[in-house]
This record gives sequence, C-alpha cells and structure tokens, in this order.
Amino acid sequence: MSFDEDYAEAESIEVLVKSLDPEHPAQLWYAHDGDAGADLCTTVDITLKPFERVLAPTGVAMALPSGYVGLVHPRSGLAIKKGVTVLNAPGTIDAGYRGEVKVPLINLDPEHTVAFAAGDRIAQLVIQRYVQARFVPSSRLPGSDRAEHGFGSTGVSS
Repeated sequence: MSFDEDYAEAESIEVLVKSLDPEHPAQLWYAHDGDAGADLCTTVDITLKPFERVLAPTGVAMALPSGYVGLVHPRSGLAIKKGVTVLNAPGTIDAGYRGEVKVPLINLDPEHTVAFAAGDRIAQLVIQRYVQARFVPSSRLPGSDRAEHGFGSTGVSS
C-alpha cells in the first residue's frame, strides 16, 4: 500500500434518506472525497434581512444507525462571505428522529440582506459516532489540574 492510500479511505456507513418534497429530490452529497460534511440544501426561496432568522426546510428525512448522530454545521463560505450561520451550531439530529431536517439560519450581517434560492446549499451535515454515558451520582469527584477553574481560567497570551 502506498503512503497516499493509507489516508484515502474513511469509514463508511449506510444512512437511509427519504425525500419529502417531490419537486426537490433529497439532496445530500459530499463535494469532495474525504469531506466530513455533506451539503444540505433548502427547498424554498429564502430572504434574510440583517439579524433575521428562519427555519429552512431541506426536504430530507433520514434514519441514522443507532450509535450515530447527525451534526448540522454552518458552511464556512456563507459565514465569511455573507454573515450567515446556523443558530444552534452544531444542530443535533438524534438517531431516532425521522422528521424533516430543518436548519435554523441567521443573517448576522448588520447591513446586507441575503437571498437563497431553492436548491442552494445552506449548511453541512457531519455524521459521527457517539457514546451514551451512564450518569452515576457521587458526593465527591476526583481531582484534576483544572479543578473548578472555568471561563478564562487558562489566561490570555500576550
């Protein structure tokens, strides 16, 4: 096996995808081999004024295997070029959810209105494994270097 081949293959799982809008078939794809995020598109035209938000439909429902979660992330190009991001990023799609994937978008640009046409890419879907914790009540926690130091406790380098 060559050096490049060692880094060429990602784990693959099957995710069932159902199209909910007959006029806009389910659109989920990876733009490039090796991409972590699959593109999500809107099925409707959207206009977002400055600081306006909308819940954008994608026309897609899916069945994730148990032990996996879908995370809806902003698209970096939309964030930097237009100021549009996903409100609760990353949004969580649980394995048991079978409804339409919808994306809460917000336009953070203070001056410019942003428009999307049906079929435009609005977010990306990353599918990951997860573990489910067993929460065990305890009156005491083990020590750590950080202890109870929270926000800003690691300082700011000059």
